[in-house]
Amino acid sequence: MNLDQLLDTLREDSQFMNCVSNWEILPAKDAIYGDLTSLPIDERITTALKERGINRLYTHQVSSIQGVADGHDIVVVTPTASGKTLCYNIPVLSSILENPDARALYLFPTKALSSDQVSELYELITTLDVDIKTFTYDGDTPATARRAIRQAGHVVVTNPDMLHSNILPHHTKWVKLFENLQYVVIDEIHAYRGIFGSNLANVIRRLLRLCAFYGSHPKFILCSATIANPQELAEALIGRPVQLIDNNGAPLGEKHVIFYDPPVVNKPLGIRKSALHQVRMIAATLLQNKIQTIVFAKSRVQVEVLTKALKESVSDQLGRSGRVRGYRGGYLPTERKDIERSLRQGQVDMVISTNALELGIDIGALDACLLCGYPGTIASTWQQAGRAGRRQGKSLTIMVASSAAIDQYIINHPEYFFSQSPEHALINPNNLYILLSHFKCAAYELPFKDHDTFGNAPGVSNMLEYLQESSILRHVGEVWHWANEDFPASEISLRSTMTENFLIMDISVPSQVRVVGEMDRFTVPMLLHENAIYLHEGVQYQVEKLDFNACKAFIKKVNVDYYTDADLNLSLSLLDIELEQNHAAYGEIKVTTLVKIFKKIKFDTGESLGYGPVRLPETDMHTQAMWLTLEDKIASHYSNDSLQNGMLGVCSTLRIVAPLYLMCSPRDIAVSYQVKSPMTNKPTIILYDNSPGGIGLAEKAYHMYSTLLRHAQQLIVNCTCQAGCPSCVGPVSEIGQDGKNIAIRLLEELVHGE
Repeated sequence: MNLDQLLDTLREDSQFMNCVSNWEILPAKDAIYGDLTSLPIDERITTALKERGINRLYTHQVSSIQGVADGHDIVVVTPTASGKTLCYNIPVLSSILENPDARALYLFPTKALSSDQVSELYELITTLDVDIKTFTYDGDTPATARRAIRQAGHVVVTNPDMLHSNILPHHTKWVKLFENLQYVVIDEIHAYRGIFGSNLANVIRRLLRLCAFYGSHPKFILCSATIANPQELAEALIGRPVQLIDNNGAPLGEKHVIFYDPPVVNKPLGIRKSALHQVRMIAATLLQNKIQTIVFAKSRVQVEVLTKALKESVSDQLGRSGRVRGYRGGYLPTERKDIERSLRQGQVDMVISTNALELGIDIGALDACLLCGYPGTIASTWQQAGRAGRRQGKSLTIMVASSAAIDQYIINHPEYFFSQSPEHALINPNNLYILLSHFKCAAYELPFKDHDTFGNAPGVSNMLEYLQESSILRHVGEVWHWANEDFPASEISLRSTMTENFLIMDISVPSQVRVVGEMDRFTVPMLLHENAIYLHEGVQYQVEKLDFNACKAFIKKVNVDYYTDADLNLSLSLLDIELEQNHAAYGEIKVTTLVKIFKKIKFDTGESLGYGPVRLPETDMHTQAMWLTLEDKIASHYSNDSLQNGMLGVCSTLRIVAPLYLMCSPRDIAVSYQVKSPMTNKPTIILYDNSPGGIGLAEKAYHMYSTLLRHAQQLIVNCTCQAGCPSCVGPVSEIGQDGKNIAIRLLEELVHGE
């Protein structure tokens, strides 16, 4: 059955259609081509493109190549699979063909994406039949190959982490690259928000400082999926004006977007059938009809549960089920590359993935995309949906809602989803904590002179004097020299996560112990505690031993009819109050996470089979927080339930407002509430930095809390919803009918109580 027949079958299936809240058909769009005659493209490239079946270029590709030729830094913003790769490969290859000494640096947010783009560039170079050397330089690059890359690489493909910690601090080994660098390509810039993007902007400042020292002045080519502010983000990342190119000329096939709400099983409580169970049922139908599909799940456990069930549904007599593959963080690089290759070659009918495949890795032309729950943002939803119908022809996207309030709002208010613009991506490169860290790295890499600048960063002279007072720099004549033994880049994690991963060792056959995967330290207590069932590509293992000190987990193959999931408890405690005014305070808190129990869940039915204890130590994170206290006389006007609804509404609004003023990603902060807080013994709203030690976001929020409160109040009052929606206080099902009005009154009290 082809996709057209399947769509007809679904329309006639009353059981399926009873759960459909919206079926949107987005019409096909023809390609729009640009004029190639005036473009400075080497004839050899034109010939090579024709050999690969590309006879014309889309309007945005032509505009990009022309923009670069005119000397502009550009940002290209078009949907998934619109041919953005040629927007930078053509100018780069043209320059290298014209000048064999020319160099280019490609930055991708993940290793998988770097590898994917290298293979595409390599294919084009092979067709050209010229000696242009392209190399990937990342953590998997053998030591023996690194010297050759430094000396001979025309195009060096890497990620921000390697540029920050391995290339810039050792720039004297990369003289050939820095002296001849003509282009810096930064792809998928929508991934660089918040802390990650703020760090990258400072890495770019360091890069440009070294380029100026070596006499090169590279141009930037940036690419992004659809976000609300691509030009603003691009200019903040590289610190200079950027030309926006968004005249997408790529064709679009007809796209069917279906919102599916599972049947209700408990009407009084509003509980619906499990989204996971419904996704499995719909995925099985797509699989039976050989509709090539990608399924996006929200967690590693969901990915593995779906992978196991769907593999079993298609396995042959020998148990082979390669038509279905799982894909998530923690798989080894060779395994991930094998899955990507199998998808491109059409050997896999279905892949079940976390958002690891949301970025633009080429996985071929898929027909359908199935989402297990709302991804959390409109931008991510379109990005995931764009993985189907990547070339031309009809495609299908089905979003299956969970019982969560946000899912229920989106699924029942399709007009909100289709009319809202995608979210803003925000960064703050001048955050003092981040800026000072990279300023130290810059001083280590190259001495500062009096009156030197650091990109467009403010306060350079103040930072130089501060570092001298701290005995990190020494001022001799007009030069500020590094005077510390530390290697500053090693102390900074660009993504603000713990870098130490646990290795997962399969000891099923004692004589053949092997590494099957890896996991970050934060996730380990949830998924790798002793007696946990660890799933890998649908195969079940039981964790026999977890060695925290050695960062290893030892697992054995088992065959059981359940999987495990652990409960994470989070608590906040006050360490120190640094500043106080009126009802606001700022200080240091401890965020404690502890996994106490795990539950066993049956594969087929999702029912609980019992619990078990988890005996692991607490994980503490010291960070900075700002908190707002409601006086007892205010709280006494409301019942505990009403007060809770109102405080939840205020928290939801602050999560929207705060990132706009703090110029950070929503995930860089956390906003919580306590009806009777152990910190203040009163109802309290707490905003804290979601990273160890904090990076100054809570402190900035404290100094402008009245502005935040007024904006939050204005946002709720101006919102056209009746009693709540995701754009203000949150869905009614989460905050209750009175939540919006109480949130407004609480904000009034907080504003007037300044």
